[in-house]
Amino acid sequence: MPSLFRFLVSAGSLLALVSGGLYILASQFEPVQHEVVKVVPGVKIRKP
Repeated sequence: MPSLFRFLVSAGSLLALVSGGLYILASQFEPVQHEVVKVVPGVKIRKP
């Protein structure tokens, strides 16, 4: 039983560390937004 408890504590600590790191990365490092324009070959746009 102590080995199961030790495993659960270590797995929970690892999960908390990973989820905390992902939260920090998601909240602190926002990507710069910019517009991307690509020409699609073979598509014609009708002009009114």
